[in-house]
Amino acid sequence: MRMRLRGWLALLALLVAAAPAQQAPESHFHHLHLNATDPAAALSFYPSKFDCERARFAGSQDAIWAQKSWLLFNKVSAPPPAEIVSAIWHFGWGAEDMKVAYQKQLDAGTRFDTPITELGPTFFFAYVLGPDGALIELNSARHHHFGHLHLLSADAVSAGEWYIRHFGARWASGKPPTRQPRFLRGFQVGPGASLMMDNVNIIIYPVEYARQRFKEQWKDRTAFATSSGRVVDHVAFSFADLNQAVKRFRQEGVKVVSKPRKIPKTKARSAFIEGPDNILIELVEGHPAKQ
Repeated sequence: MRMRLRGWLALLALLVAAAPAQQAPESHFHHLHLNATDPAAALSFYPSKFDCERARFAGSQDAIWAQKSWLLFNKVSAPPPAEIVSAIWHFGWGAEDMKVAYQKQLDAGTRFDTPITELGPTFFFAYVLGPDGALIELNSARHHHFGHLHLLSADAVSAGEWYIRHFGARWASGKPPTRQPRFLRGFQVGPGASLMMDNVNIIIYPVEYARQRFKEQWKDRTAFATSSGRVVDHVAFSFADLNQAVKRFRQEGVKVVSKPRKIPKTKARSAFIEGPDNILIELVEGHPAKQ
């Protein structure tokens, strides 16, 4: 009897060892949350410049709907910090013909932080200066939709692995990136990471890029500032079951900043966690949908 029991226990151990690792619950890119001194002006700005529309988040909060995700705005009394010292660098839209798109923006009176710049024979980019100093990239793409979020990290590859493990993001190329340093026009852009989450490309550059490109802002700085309170305050991902998601994050050692609670002026709930490089991340219950 003991021999049979030991045999069953050994078989059970083998089955457990062979079982695949538990996958993260389904999650989606939900929104970017910006701080704005004049939310009404911001709500008018984005649809006038980019492919997006004004809508009501959770049926009650004025917001911007951009294809599959939201831009939400929090009113602040003073201009929020916009220096590039947090993990959130910028976000952006695509343009099938950048030269044409850029000229249309100029004709419409759009202010640019960086004019149209060529990186290759078919790739151009420019940075729009948005409300409260928000940096918004326009770049060559096969579409003109809200297309990417660009982050910075002390370890971009590990940060990419973190988003894959906890939110189900995937490598944009289908395979992990190399950890070899890479330079573009004298600036270090690798080791980096490029992920896809729904229709949003999450790009992560190494902190060395920020130290080289934004020297004065990074003078004497040793770590990333929190994104909380800055012009782009945080990024949000959604889960069908918020309580279960928060429980899982706690079990996996992720810092939970605030427990689930109702989002003001809505029936929706959310919680906050701290992600890599001091980035604030909101977990929203219920997947993004235009109301």
